[in-house]
Amino acid sequence: MEKFKVLEIKENIFEDNNRQADILRDELKNKGIFLLNLMSSPGSGKTTTVLRTIEALKSDMKIGVMEADIDSDVDAHAVAQTGTKVIQLHTGGMCHLDADMTRQGLEGLGTENLDFIILENVGNLVCPAEFDTGSSKNAMILSVPEGDDKPLKYPLMFSIADVLLINKIDVIDYFNFDLEAVKTRAKKLNPNIKIIPISARTGEGIEEWTNWIRNEVKSWQE
Repeated sequence: MEKFKVLEIKENIFEDNNRQADILRDELKNKGIFLLNLMSSPGSGKTTTVLRTIEALKSDMKIGVMEADIDSDVDAHAVAQTGTKVIQLHTGGMCHLDADMTRQGLEGLGTENLDFIILENVGNLVCPAEFDTGSSKNAMILSVPEGDDKPLKYPLMFSIADVLLINKIDVIDYFNFDLEAVKTRAKKLNPNIKIIPISARTGEGIEEWTNWIRNEVKSWQE
């Protein structure tokens, strides 16, 4: 009987990516740059949340943004209107960013004199959760119209997030959305996850969110 090698490609890809992510994270740490990986489904309000975050923090720190999409540059254009340093990343059909893609984005953006960089990942609750980007922290957004069952359907995303933003709470009365159920389900998956209800449209909860960022950036740089 012939002998042949069996290669577990998926596992090897993840292992290599994790090594590259750790190297990138150490490099950013040494430079005092905090990289936030922001993930969510399409339409959850990521870009609006990014704009609110920039508005609240622009006087406190030097901010850069990387907008990742399969195509288009509408999000980068919106961020550029604020005067913030921004780059648009096209993934060529891929539904996530990995550590090497993130590194390429950082090189294209230019990290000189930046304190805080937001990576707005591709809109998806599956693929982005599987790949370590080398970020300092992971944040995710769940919007009220998406439903309160998403921690049950996409457990990995909630498991790897350091903070969960529950967005569009200004319309919660119009949807069958159980806020306490989401909190319970998320905490069951990830007891350390911080949960902040917000409305990126009205600004509700943004102060708590940006104070969390301030504290995390300060700790990262110390």
